[in-house]
Amino acid sequence: MASLFLFTVALSGCSGSPLGYLDATSPIAGAIASLGLGLTAISIAVCIVVGVLLVVALWRGRRAHDLAITPVNDRTAIRWIGFGVAISTVFLVGSAVWTLLTVSSISQPAQASALSIDVIGQEWWWAVKYRSSNPAREFITANQLVIPVGVPVQINLTSKDVIHSFWVPKLGGKMDMIPSRTNVTWLQADKVGDFRGQCSEFCGLQHANMAFNVRVLSKPDFEAWWDRQLLPTAGSGDDPRLKTFLVRCAACHTIRGTPAGGILGPDLSHFGDRETIASGLMTNTPANLAKWINNTQTIKPGVKMPELHMLASEIDDVTTYLEGLK
Repeated sequence: MASLFLFTVALSGCSGSPLGYLDATSPIAGAIASLGLGLTAISIAVCIVVGVLLVVALWRGRRAHDLAITPVNDRTAIRWIGFGVAISTVFLVGSAVWTLLTVSSISQPAQASALSIDVIGQEWWWAVKYRSSNPAREFITANQLVIPVGVPVQINLTSKDVIHSFWVPKLGGKMDMIPSRTNVTWLQADKVGDFRGQCSEFCGLQHANMAFNVRVLSKPDFEAWWDRQLLPTAGSGDDPRLKTFLVRCAACHTIRGTPAGGILGPDLSHFGDRETIASGLMTNTPANLAKWINNTQTIKPGVKMPELHMLASEIDDVTTYLEGLK
């Protein structure tokens, strides 16, 4: 009973964490949480039944002197074994049927998805492409998803290098991201807010630091956000800070509306509108960005961005320029 109490306390603690799935806020995650709690309850019930039967068997066991004077009759023991197997079979079949029904119910949204987003995993960040029937309204961002509340969103998943896994515990189930293959899942949020996502397949040294944020907005706010992403943010081409960025960063990064067109690193258009740096590792502040630029291998060892050894004036140019890209 003490173990059961501790287990219950542990579960209640998980519900409040950013990656806890018990306090789900979507139809998919709600079904998964109910299944998880139900299977846990069944497992506990089976353990209790088996434990009680074991105690009864020990209490009613044959004494040593009984074995010496009477022949052994195993019929009663075999009957109890059959009783235990029958109970276990009922529980296991019931659990399997419940699991299959849950998987079937969450495999497709109740209504057609009005929004489609491509997410490409790579060591160790996320490229995100918003699809539209009008190609002029498509754009790419990184390490964050923004979706409207109450709308099923189709997520098309693939990987550029090794196998990753896409998971937003409070909004949906896990789905692997496999190179040269597209897996499809979907998300739907019941309320506005921010929700943490995480790679859940070990993918290398910085697997634990491959996170992202899902921001859920009201429908009008989401439409305004989409329209804002299509606007140029680069400012004047004569901005000396942009020239510094082009010299030191443009070989790997893109900023729409500028000559910067690198494809090795995240697209940095509207960078100042993002919540985090380095795939969820640091809060997006000027101080953290300045620290990140010259210390990438110290802060996130193994990441493909090299330490640039910029001058203080160059760091100031790049930092103020990027943070101004709202």
